[in-house]
Amino acid sequence: MRTGTRHVAGRQLRHGHFAGNGEGGAGPQGLACVHRMPFGPRPVDDASPEAGYRFRLWAPAEKRVELCLMPANGERSAHACAKSDGWHSCKVAEARPGDRYCFRLDGQLEVPDPASRFNPDGVHGPSVILDPATFAWDEDWQGRPWEDAVLYELHVGSFTPEGTYAAAEHKLDELAALGITAIELMPLAESAGRRGWGYDGVLPYAPHAHYGTPDELKHFIQAAHRRGLMVFLDVVYNHFGPEGNYLHVYAPQFFTAGHETPWGGAIAYEGAASPAVRAFFIHNALYWLEEYRFDGLRLDAVQTIHDSSKPHILEELSIRVRSRIGNRHVHLVLENVDNRASLLAPPATPGRYDAQWNDDFHHAAHVILTGERDGYYADYADRPVQHLARCLTEGFAYQGEHSPFHGAVRGEASASLPASAFVNFLQNHDQIGNRAFGERLSTLTTPERLRALIALQLLAPSPPLLFMGEEAGATTPFLYFCDYQGDLGTAVREGRRREFAGFSRFSGADVARIPDPSAEDTFRASKLDWIAREEPEAQAWLAFYRKLLELRRTMVVPRVPWLVPGRCGVQFAGDEAFDLRWTTVDGFALVLRANLSDKPSPLLPSPGVLPFAAVGADAAEPDRLGPWAVRAYVLPVDEGRAP
Repeated sequence: MRTGTRHVAGRQLRHGHFAGNGEGGAGPQGLACVHRMPFGPRPVDDASPEAGYRFRLWAPAEKRVELCLMPANGERSAHACAKSDGWHSCKVAEARPGDRYCFRLDGQLEVPDPASRFNPDGVHGPSVILDPATFAWDEDWQGRPWEDAVLYELHVGSFTPEGTYAAAEHKLDELAALGITAIELMPLAESAGRRGWGYDGVLPYAPHAHYGTPDELKHFIQAAHRRGLMVFLDVVYNHFGPEGNYLHVYAPQFFTAGHETPWGGAIAYEGAASPAVRAFFIHNALYWLEEYRFDGLRLDAVQTIHDSSKPHILEELSIRVRSRIGNRHVHLVLENVDNRASLLAPPATPGRYDAQWNDDFHHAAHVILTGERDGYYADYADRPVQHLARCLTEGFAYQGEHSPFHGAVRGEASASLPASAFVNFLQNHDQIGNRAFGERLSTLTTPERLRALIALQLLAPSPPLLFMGEEAGATTPFLYFCDYQGDLGTAVREGRRREFAGFSRFSGADVARIPDPSAEDTFRASKLDWIAREEPEAQAWLAFYRKLLELRRTMVVPRVPWLVPGRCGVQFAGDEAFDLRWTTVDGFALVLRANLSDKPSPLLPSPGVLPFAAVGADAAEPDRLGPWAVRAYVLPVDEGRAP
């Protein structure tokens, strides 16, 4: 793939981008972004899609492949592909943008392009040829630095009643006014059915057609950028979904028998066939970042990615992204149960990732808020406040200690990393949706407790993540939903009920009440209630979040680049009250004091100044904190410490 510069009919192609005339949100002049890749349809002449297209499919298990073209106005035609080194390719002079196409295997099975840019008829239907250069992007968007990030995770289909990109776009002004700086979309890869979380995608390049067209997704992203909002995408590089994955038929080398994931066959990132496999996913990352101008990616569950190659696929992907996209801020984030701190580094470090979702922070906070100790919460039940304080000052709670739940040592030392390397959240799609009834924290704990933990999350230097609706105290559940029918739908429903049957609080009758993931009512129950957002209680929650996020913007974010990695600590007053400090290079400290109990705290040395933020009741004595109270200060380093 070229990384240099060349001119094509008055346009300039730089690092995968056409820069020149086009039609779209930018008006008559704008940036036309096209990611070129070694598979899928590609214009014979980059300057003129009217000259036809070349098509390529990696199908090493097939002897004969044909390209079937279905023009918008014309007769269906078949074109034999030449085979070389497992690749099947052909040139079709009459192919045009808007035409549908598929690949026919050995004269029988017809399959979509695995690199399809759009599959409007679903995962079993034909793909569509698109000309991405027709969308005009604004040229001045350079992104935002990572320390600005306040992430807002949303599921397009359930975020609004309409469940579309266009409807979500109408909510952007409200999110920007709240203090959100980054939208994080749950996965968009085309998957079976009309609804689902997105983690069972089988066409990783095709945004889900039921949310809108690719241009409507681009319009959403551009609208977000115009409001100063970054947009992130959750991507899945560890497995494919159970329905519509035809790679097993014509490219079984995509998968390895040596490893499994909880969701199906593991991807073969190592071995003889791995160059084609690795290219497929590295190009996918570059495609979303270049052609759609996403500001970052969150890689799902990378602990299930197995690769003994050097460089590891995660390292190679980061290196390629950093080398290709150097003209704007782009951020890479991991989900990794293994807590591998060695994968993390300050933003934009080649081969490394900016941050990781911090499950430890969530789990410790959840135990504090609810008292639940089932499953993985058992690892935090003995000292939840101490675990939480360690997360806030050192990153991970488990940094090489034995985890009873996992039955093994978990994690690596993380105290030397910057606070920005850990994304802290109290709720997300997993932690709500993996509950049997999808309950949110608003229904599981008291407002006083919840406000204290929100203050700690939003006023600490680590980037916070909110899940859609929590800012208004939403009580609508977020359930696990999909659209599988027949035997697969039955298997998913029964498997979910078996999963919860082992929990002590479920009787047989309760297990039977667990919603059927494939039922449309389960999906509809998970949609946000925007009418309830106008109620006084919801408005009070919104005002609370808005105030804290404004304090974060003015008092915390400007100091994050000045924090000294490893120069942070905690002092306890009893078991549930503490003083957290992050030292800055100019001799000051960002200080959070908290009392996470129902009683006033033991004595804490007075800081001698008023806090810039105060949540929770005041205690009768100035050197104590009231129940569920948090205070935030900026102090000279040694001020307000215990003698």
